[in-house]
Amino acid sequence: MFKPHVTVACVVHAAGKFLIVEETVNNKALWNQPAGHLEADETLIQAAERELWEETGIRAAPQSFLKLHQWIAPDRTPFLRFCFAIELAQTLPTEPHDADIDRCHWLSAEQILTAPNLRSPLVAESLRCYLQPERYPLSLVGSFNWPF
Repeated sequence: MFKPHVTVACVVHAAGKFLIVEETVNNKALWNQPAGHLEADETLIQAAERELWEETGIRAAPQSFLKLHQWIAPDRTPFLRFCFAIELAQTLPTEPHDADIDRCHWLSAEQILTAPNLRSPLVAESLRCYLQPERYPLSLVGSFNWPF
């Protein structure tokens, strides 16, 4: 049976800047959106909110759904990545609570799209999706008969 990893990611925008988290992987500083795996007993929206708080210290809820990406990583790991958009009125200070996150950056779209140190090509692709006018309601990924 095919069992892809289910992950969530947030494209966070404020005052013309986008929030990026930096983590060290194999002694290299890599950039990603606040992102991570869906945990048991949580909805996709709850996972996005939790990952945002854990990786940046910011509490905010997704306002729209951007895209679902089905992706196979270079190591052949399959992923389903649910990407959400969050608009903030202003850039906020960050304080990662996840030990894997070294720091956060507020960057321009150009800085991200031209960066040589993205964690995966999905980082740039998620930003490109955000830059398109399409936004979808969160009900598109709503939970059904959720018992928790």
